[in-house]
Amino acid sequence: MILMTLIANAPNRSPKGSPNGSPKSSPKSSLKAWRQNNRRQQTITAIAIGSIFLLGIIVSPWFLGESGLTTVLTDRNQPPSWAHLFGTDWLGRDMLRRSLHGLSLSLRVGLLAASISAVIGTGLGLAAGTFGGWVDAVIIWIVDVFFSLPHLVLLILIAFAVGGGTQGVIIAVALTHWTSLARVIRAEVLQLSNADYVQLSRHLGKPSLWIARHHMVPHIVPQLLVGLILLFPHAILHEAALSFVGIGLSPHLPAIGIILAESMRHLSTGYWWLGVMPGVLLLISVKAFDWLGENVRSLLDPKTSQE
Repeated sequence: MILMTLIANAPNRSPKGSPNGSPKSSPKSSLKAWRQNNRRQQTITAIAIGSIFLLGIIVSPWFLGESGLTTVLTDRNQPPSWAHLFGTDWLGRDMLRRSLHGLSLSLRVGLLAASISAVIGTGLGLAAGTFGGWVDAVIIWIVDVFFSLPHLVLLILIAFAVGGGTQGVIIAVALTHWTSLARVIRAEVLQLSNADYVQLSRHLGKPSLWIARHHMVPHIVPQLLVGLILLFPHAILHEAALSFVGIGLSPHLPAIGIILAESMRHLSTGYWWLGVMPGVLLLISVKAFDWLGENVRSLLDPKTSQE
């Protein structure tokens, strides 16, 4: 009792400036916390800017209308100016409006193809990591076969085999871009398989499908989201490549690949803006998707978000 009384009446020797007796945070730790918070805010701002930019391109045709796509022979082959920022083509069509229409179409096709590819990659990666055994061996063998073949050649062969056009582009891109995501999902599932709650579910007799649905799927959503965003640039570029070589979208559609293919016939005559301006817009959009994906990954990944 005497000892307890002495402890209760002992003076508080905690550092000054802390009401709870906890030491003050050092300037170094405060600076580190400020940098982490500042970087997180910058990442969120970058994601918002990239999303608004890409969404603006997708919805731009509905606001621009068809006025810039009509033929005006008196304005043909005009270089870039304030009236026509991207110049005009050999039929007098405004290249900025035409490029935005074409890029919007390419983004929508790429979005659909990348979404299908992400679903395929997630499903196969989840199956390989969950079931293991011969299922894992077969899926990994298929992934290795896809990686061993020239990517662009395989893309062209699949698009040609299914008849080309919009359907051919979507099928070809969807069937050739899932392999990297499948590997990432498989590795994540294999890591989660060693978790205590997963092992406990197995000991309790839960089937593999139940474990995959309740324990695996919620944890691979960040990888799926980042993988889907990072698939967009490849899908857009390969859609443009297929349209450029003539086995992609219909020539009557203002796809960005078709615009670039048509401009090749006029570059030698000095009309450089017909190919340069749409190409630069395509490059900016692809880099914006890549930038958006990297920022989303740094925001969702605890390791990179705390660096």
